[in-house]
Amino acid sequence: MMNKLLSGAVAAFGLAASAALAADEVTLQLKWVTQAQFAGYYVAKDKGFYEEEGLDVTILPGGPDIAPTQVIAGGGADVTVEWMPAALAAREKGLPLVNIAQPFKSSGMMLTCWKDAGIAAPDDLKNRTLGVWFFGNEFPFMSWMSQLGINTDGKSESGVEVLKQGFNVDPLLQRQADCISTMTYNEYWQVIDAGVTPEELVTFKYEDQGVATLEDGLYVLEENLSDAAFTDKMERFVRASMKGWKYAEEHPDEAAEIVLENDATGAQTEEHQKRMMGEIAKLTAGSNGALDPADFNRTVETLLAGGSDPVITKQPDGAWTHQITDAALN
Repeated sequence: MMNKLLSGAVAAFGLAASAALAADEVTLQLKWVTQAQFAGYYVAKDKGFYEEEGLDVTILPGGPDIAPTQVIAGGGADVTVEWMPAALAAREKGLPLVNIAQPFKSSGMMLTCWKDAGIAAPDDLKNRTLGVWFFGNEFPFMSWMSQLGINTDGKSESGVEVLKQGFNVDPLLQRQADCISTMTYNEYWQVIDAGVTPEELVTFKYEDQGVATLEDGLYVLEENLSDAAFTDKMERFVRASMKGWKYAEEHPDEAAEIVLENDATGAQTEEHQKRMMGEIAKLTAGSNGALDPADFNRTVETLLAGGSDPVITKQPDGAWTHQITDAALN
């Protein structure tokens, strides 16, 4: 009897081992460090959604010294999370990135301003110092200023001074700027955590101003889409990832806990991640993973209207596909 049990256990172990060996490997490069912004992928891994699809997924965190586009160009990842302005800029410069899925429906970018500076409406931004992120993140801002007829050459009755902002909120707290760039799920709360009350602030969401660009899409190299084995892997990856995202939306606290378990740096706090996940869920709500062509067109129009130094100079061709989501989600 013991021998039968033993041989059964060995057989079961052998099956499990062969199943593990048979799993297709996928490497995902994140845009930034491990945080709730990427909860859907960590949830999909933790809950076994990738495993159910026969995938062994490695999630690589990003950071200030990591350019996702360079990682995927060098073969360090199969798929990357990127903001569309950076992806389209890379494509125009010769790196053929293609958006295969769009888990984020809405943009989280906004301008956060001191109310006591006398700012109540976009027109009040003239003659101010505004903190803006660069490296591709400035283009929605430049497009917005262009639409408002405000130049970015310096403080004047019809212009603003643009302060190149680092990845912190110091320029606002130290009153070096009247407004700074923030994300609804991250930097805005850093301002609040510094002791500022929401009543002391005025926020302008890019989404509300009609100049929002798509964030946190999934991108692959175009040449790989002609490989049937690769597209099959990506279909399973997108299907499991969206299952992870919808689970995270419905269980935000649990999703935040899963993110914390995966934060090797120990830098994240439970309060911040739970709050972030609550805000992220608002941005993924309304997306089943398929890119909305209208959102793509708005992004392109915003980028093309971005002043004297636009991120792209012509209408992109072939920059997105429904090939993967059509197969994964239907």
